[in-house]
Amino acid sequence: MSDVYTPPKVWEYDPANGGQFAGVNRPTAGAREEHELPVGEHKFQLYSLGTPNGVKATIMFEELLEAGYDAEYDAWLVKIFESQQFWSGFVDINPNSKIPALVDRSGPAPFRVFESGAILIHLAEKFDYLLPKTQPARAESLSWLMWQMGSAPFMGGGFGHFYVYAPERYKYPIDRYAMETKRLFSVADMQLGKTEYLAGADYTIADIAAYTWLGNLYHGAYNRSDVFLGLDEYENVGRWTRAIDARPGAIRGRLVNTQSGLSERHSAKDFDTLDKSLFDPVRKRPDF
Repeated sequence: MSDVYTPPKVWEYDPANGGQFAGVNRPTAGAREEHELPVGEHKFQLYSLGTPNGVKATIMFEELLEAGYDAEYDAWLVKIFESQQFWSGFVDINPNSKIPALVDRSGPAPFRVFESGAILIHLAEKFDYLLPKTQPARAESLSWLMWQMGSAPFMGGGFGHFYVYAPERYKYPIDRYAMETKRLFSVADMQLGKTEYLAGADYTIADIAAYTWLGNLYHGAYNRSDVFLGLDEYENVGRWTRAIDARPGAIRGRLVNTQSGLSERHSAKDFDTLDKSLFDPVRKRPDF
């Protein structure tokens, strides 16, 4: 680095920091504006954006629908750069102000589910799908799910932020998080050299969770970081990514709450309005 930073004795918030995220990042929680959230006709109301974490939920819903389950849902767009995640209605269902957040209205009283991993577990258990019920298969699937939940900040807030979004580029943080991202790819690649999917022979919610991050980088997210990181060397991750790319539920799920696909999704018929080329499994993935 050209300048040496000496931290002050007590850190103070500087609203000028944060680059592209300066307008939304603050060191405080809670609602900033009073706004209610829209509610559709289906029993599941999803409030999200088509980022890797958001796509976990929409892929899960579309996988459930593809398998014939009664899992129709409304997917409402949350514009994070317009601070809609800090609307009072959204904070009521996720006090952490992060997408995705879900309201399950299928029972006597609606209840919230927030954090992408929690949403995957909730839906898997509710429909008894994509999460084994018996041990050790269940523990293996949940272990890989939690591995992904713990590793995502290193790829997104770490590597992605310093490589693309930070207002200035510095070698140390980019090297630090590039190393960790490659290590995580190596962990997955070694596992997928032994098993078809992360938790074994069967596709589970652990694969959905990891695919939205590993697959996104593998396909060139963060300004073709796949080249910078040399991700083509992870052949087992590539094989696994392409297999999930081709799943109809994954294809539809990654089009929801996106600029190139559906900004909102309220019916399966909504997909009929899209250009057929968007359903090509090998098309370029969105870059987040």
